Amino acid sequence: MAKDLSKLSRAVSHALRHEPWIYELELDDEGWTDVAALLAALRQESDSWADLQPHDLEDMIRTSSKQRHEIAEGRIRALYGHSLPGKLIKTESRPPRVLFHGTAPSVVSGIRREGLLPMGRQYVHLSVDRAMANLVGRRKGPSPVVVSVDAEEAWTAGVRFYVGNDHVWLADHVPAEYVRMD
Repeated sequence: MAKDLSKLSRAVSHALRHEPWIYELELDDEGWTDVAALLAALRQESDSWADLQPHDLEDMIRTSSKQRHEIAEGRIRALYGHSLPGKLIKTESRPPRVLFHGTAPSVVSGIRREGLLPMGRQYVHLSVDRAMANLVGRRKGPSPVVVSVDAEEAWTAGVRFYVGNDHVWLADHVPAEYVRMD
């Protein structure tokens, strides 16, 4: 019987990004946990996952349009989007010249004053292109606002950026002077 990979992805994200303690998982400082421990927890979570195997997680990751997880050496982690207490360690990287952020129109005045803040997450999420930022912004409202970030200038000034995946970059905070209201 085929697994509902979308449902599996939501459960894995919940376990790795938001409430690992519910699944009795221990994450290290970079967000990794053993695949075997995650599989055991998910098997207990739902009868439909009683026969869940590592290849099911690999299929979930491979077929996802939003690369949210990775597996390496028998361990798995969420790449971004964590709301856990304590900050997961990310490796600082030089960003592309320009990044984008999609948001609701109601928060634009706050962005003009304070820049981009994590807003309950560990990092500010930035997209590599306007189309992806627009999709992200639609989660916050039907008519999103897409702002651009002069990431090159911000990086030169000392703003720290981190790779989330091929489509997402992360930052601790992006000051208002680097945010452009296009």
